[in-house]
Amino acid sequence: MSGTPDGLYNLVLLAARPPDWTHERFIAWWRGEHAELTLRLPGLRAWRHTEIEAAFEPRSEGWDGLSVLSFDSAEDLRKALASPEWAAAVAQVGDMRGRRIAVMGTEREMFRG
Repeated sequence: MSGTPDGLYNLVLLAARPPDWTHERFIAWWRGEHAELTLRLPGLRAWRHTEIEAAFEPRSEGWDGLSVLSFDSAEDLRKALASPEWAAAVAQVGDMRGRRIAVMGTEREMFRG
């Protein structure tokens, strides 16, 4: 694997559904229709998705899912974000009016049981 010495370079997305969608509809869309576009991203090495079923504490409420898109390097992620495939995924989201937090960084495995 090329890129970072510690592991993959990730784009992490925490998202909440549009106000007029149910949680179930949002997860089905994210793992279905939207996944079809996400899987086409150039350089994508891995994709993990977590359906959020409960908040650990009140300040963490209101989120529906978390995606971790992994690439070999920051440069590979930049290329994916500049690609027509990313543009198509963004266009599909359109003005959905959900909320999201998007962050990027190097992954380091801290424990494997």
